Amino acid sequence: MGEKVFVAGATGAVGSALIPLLLEAGHTVYGGTRRAERAAALEARGATPVVVDVFDAQALRDALVRIAPTVVIHQLTDLPRDLDPALMAEAVVRNARVRIEGTRNLVAAALAAGAKQLIAQSIAWAYAPGPTSHTEDDPLDLGAEGGRRISIDGVAALERSVLGAVGLTGTVLRYGQLHGPGTSNAAPKGASPVHVEAAAWAALLAMRHARGGIFNIAEHSAEVSSEKAKRELGWHAAFRSSQEVAS
Repeated sequence: MGEKVFVAGATGAVGSALIPLLLEAGHTVYGGTRRAERAAALEARGATPVVVDVFDAQALRDALVRIAPTVVIHQLTDLPRDLDPALMAEAVVRNARVRIEGTRNLVAAALAAGAKQLIAQSIAWAYAPGPTSHTEDDPLDLGAEGGRRISIDGVAALERSVLGAVGLTGTVLRYGQLHGPGTSNAAPKGASPVHVEAAAWAALLAMRHARGGIFNIAEHSAEVSSEKAKRELGWHAAFRSSQEVAS
């Protein structure tokens, strides 16, 4: 028997890749978006659209209480198309607000709705300088400055909210730099890349294993180790949406 799953950020790159995986696994999917014009696209993919702004705490709570999902998956970001450098300084601030305030609201709504699991997108390039390959136990770069400091503060707040939510099994997926359909990169880019479809698989596997914790989700590199995700979730960077989903 499938679960009811609410995906926040359902029309984003990872959300779009995740919805078909969840449906194929037999789950009922509710896709959150703040833009009413995207509802039809969610319906076409087989999800029930939920038009709600994560910054409207009461509306978000009401929506999740009405749906009563068992699992909430947080794939929200607020970044410009193709990561346009001219827009990134402003976007970094908005994205940090999503991670801080948006996550806080989503956790509160999930708890009010009686959800059991919360899985959230984080990043794998937030580690403090030090020996690599970084594992999940390494510290975040809380001493960073400028725009990086804004991003790291947002990530740290998101992770605290998710992992500290009493009554929820919280899982943080530290994704590498996304590439593939719907992302800004057609090919691997950055020190710790990950294909968007493999990133989506990590969310499905995290839901299935339900132990919680932090997992690096990135291709093999000298920068970041994803051995924990391989060992505990059965995840692999080669996974794609065409992979058969066993429920």
